[in-house]
Amino acid sequence: MRVALFATCLTDTLFPTTAIAATRLLERLGCRVEFPLDQTCCGQMHLNTGYRAEAAQLAERYAAIFAGYDAVVAPSGSCAGMVREFHPELVTTSPPRNAAARNTYELSEFLVDVLGVTDVGAYFPHRVTYHPTCHSLRMIGVGDRPLRLLSAVRGLDLIDLPEAETCCGFGGTFAVKNAEVSTAMLADKMRCVAETRAEVLTAGDNSCLMHIGGGLSRMRVGVRPVHLAEILASTEEEPWPAPA
Repeated sequence: MRVALFATCLTDTLFPTTAIAATRLLERLGCRVEFPLDQTCCGQMHLNTGYRAEAAQLAERYAAIFAGYDAVVAPSGSCAGMVREFHPELVTTSPPRNAAARNTYELSEFLVDVLGVTDVGAYFPHRVTYHPTCHSLRMIGVGDRPLRLLSAVRGLDLIDLPEAETCCGFGGTFAVKNAEVSTAMLADKMRCVAETRAEVLTAGDNSCLMHIGGGLSRMRVGVRPVHLAEILASTEEEPWPAPA
């Protein structure tokens, strides 16, 4: 299977270890992973802020770059949701290229639905709680796939997160345009995370992990954010990420 990794602009710029971990994981499971160097942004921030024409240009670019792959895997439910739900209506010049949108998967979807695995051979001996991000939960419906994957990780103690389905307040440009509301929502989410006494907070989106993790670091509660891909890429022989 010819698989392309869509790293997303946030991950590529600020959290490249997540893209590396996702690649390592997929290759361990037998995929031939390619990383098209011309990839950029999916256009989500542009569309959310009213710049539809600019978002359409980025959607056209995505469709051209990822045409021809059997699957495009993104370590982000938010960006995968943007591609699947909005790119088909934004790409007008080359309709056949919309196949790229249809073939785009969030990482946990691809692992469970396409590769048919829940036990990926991971080892991560830590107390972990999982935050289901809004777009992955409500837009593309990943459901319990991430939890099934985490439950199969050896050594991992999975703790339920209170009020898990409540938004963390990031919402892309929402956190900028509505900073006070976003901060209040973040405070509620951090309180729930702290109640779990987890060592690690994980999610399928680095945007939410960045938002919550920034707040947790200021609280100094000892909870570190780790993307789902990095947990699943970790093995007993090759732990990931490196110990803090």
